[in-house]
Amino acid sequence: MSTTRQNRSQSIAPLSERPGGTIRRMTDVVETPADDTPPDAAVRERLLADVGALPNLPGVYRYFDAQGGVLYVGKARDLKKRVSSYFQKNHGGTRIGHMIGKIVRLETTVVRSEAEALLLENNLIKTLKPRYNILFRDDKSYPYLKIVSHAFPRVAYYRGAVDKKHRYFGPYPSAWAVKESIHLLQKVFKLRTCEDTVFNNRTRPCLLYQIKRCSAPCVNHISAEDYARDVSHAERFLLGEQQEVMDALQTQMMVHAQALQFEQAAEIRNQLGALSRVLHQQAVEDNTGVTSKDADILAVKVQGGRACVNLAMVRGGRHLGDRPYFPAHVDDATAIGEGEVDLREPEVQVLEAFIAQHYLEGGVPPLLVLSHPVDKALIDALSEQSGVRISAQHQPREPRRAWLDMCIRGAEIKLAQLLAEEGSQQARTRALVEALDLAAENLDTFRIECFDISHTAGESTQASCVVFEAHKMQNAQYRRYNIEGIIGGDDYAAMRQVLTRRYGKIAAALAEPAAATTARLPDLVLVDGGRGQVSMAREVFEELGLDTSLIVGVEKGEGRKVGLEELVFADGREKVYLGKESAALMLVAQIRDEAHRFAITGMRARRASVRTGGSRLEDIAGVGPKKRAKLLQRFGGVRGVASASVEDLASVDGVSHELAEEIYRALH
Repeated sequence: MSTTRQNRSQSIAPLSERPGGTIRRMTDVVETPADDTPPDAAVRERLLADVGALPNLPGVYRYFDAQGGVLYVGKARDLKKRVSSYFQKNHGGTRIGHMIGKIVRLETTVVRSEAEALLLENNLIKTLKPRYNILFRDDKSYPYLKIVSHAFPRVAYYRGAVDKKHRYFGPYPSAWAVKESIHLLQKVFKLRTCEDTVFNNRTRPCLLYQIKRCSAPCVNHISAEDYARDVSHAERFLLGEQQEVMDALQTQMMVHAQALQFEQAAEIRNQLGALSRVLHQQAVEDNTGVTSKDADILAVKVQGGRACVNLAMVRGGRHLGDRPYFPAHVDDATAIGEGEVDLREPEVQVLEAFIAQHYLEGGVPPLLVLSHPVDKALIDALSEQSGVRISAQHQPREPRRAWLDMCIRGAEIKLAQLLAEEGSQQARTRALVEALDLAAENLDTFRIECFDISHTAGESTQASCVVFEAHKMQNAQYRRYNIEGIIGGDDYAAMRQVLTRRYGKIAAALAEPAAATTARLPDLVLVDGGRGQVSMAREVFEELGLDTSLIVGVEKGEGRKVGLEELVFADGREKVYLGKESAALMLVAQIRDEAHRFAITGMRARRASVRTGGSRLEDIAGVGPKKRAKLLQRFGGVRGVASASVEDLASVDGVSHELAEEIYRALH
């Protein structure tokens, strides 16, 4: 452990459990100034002293700015050597120099090995989201193919946490890949896909039986033993044991033929034919001759300050498709790299960041086929963590060569599409700013908020607010507002209410000097409507003391035709028609349409809840989701529950007589 100096504090963080043992954390904190000024000579002197006291041990380091934000997280085989390399010379106006100029504090964590440092580094990157690290979205919501436990198991699409009760195969790169696999299992093995409630109440086979996609176990058209054998064959097929399945089917066909059971033999012959048609070059063999039926193929492309990592999945020897990932902070992170100078290609840095972050929590297959070579220590760390021997290859032979070439081509195409879309959006943002003569210093932070009101004949009025920033819609910042206390259908009153609720707190914060730095108004406020809605918005802004020039209304043109919209201004300017082909109008229409879509979907959901009384059952004490589902299933809906007697309600499993009386009182 490193020694401490009197002008800094030392603390031991709690032990965090990881595979193979625990990591002991040691944090060295430099006292920092309370204001927002850049580090002065005294702060730099303390930083250098702190760096000089670091140990020559493996670990992870973090850099912080004056506001406490994390700038960068890095790993090191030798903490002292690595961290000191940042401060040994003047980096000038480079990205690394810009970052170093912001550092006022550093923290280090000493670990036992470089592998532990690598895992901890990427855990911290995912948690802290530093400004100068390559960062991938934590998107692990892959779908699975599920075989549900039952006397006659069914196959189903599944997304979520897996358990030991059922069997899961995957993960798959897309919902389409899962559904295609289910279709294949229906075609070859005729497994059922219906829910148990449907299965238990069938009296005759459904259409799937007629088109030879199900063996109709619901009405005993197949024995439990034969169906179990089909399920076993399907599972072995998904695990990559296709040849074994075909051999077993062939043996079974000969047995039926010898017993003169020609119809059964013909059925199995058809099965074999269907199976043969879908098996073509799906085995993955490595250079040692060992077959690996699960593999991930990874290709990376870096261009124009953006990057794409394309992930293609092979499961059970079957190529299931690919999925692109686009990391953030690529330019800054690849310019800074590890230590003073990173000689690795940007593609290698991006690929290593993806592998570490994506497989940090497990799910790594035994074989990775890569477009670029990566550090062996990274693969060793993943092997140690997962308990599975993982091999990586970046110069494969057939058929993996063909798969890697396809994956590389996919990365190139998807990155080109992203750059084209971003270029188009940036052009639209610039066109709108210029068309409205707005004072936007930085287009990348230009923010638009758009409002729309939706209701059905005055019922279930709801307002929506959607946000456009950084040249794209920011779905996570969308908000819906239930409008209460107004006359149904009064859109002006609804607009007044939503704008007051949205900007009232911001106006109050702007009036307080201490909070004014954190509160921010959008650069443009769009309202879906003409002069009436704009006038109402202007009144709200005047009452709150806000700048009315931010408000622009989107007024429908002649005949309410798309492309003929005009912009109405709250500050008295003449309204503007931008023209059908205007990039600025395209952006306005895109944002307006998104606000309308978001408002109407929320309004419909609220209206459905009100009309069906779906929430009324949940509001009753003692009625949870399971009892609610049983009641709705038994009586066919809330209206059926409401019309049921206390005795009928009490006959439902789990509903006592006292609870039945409570339900009856609540619904009458």
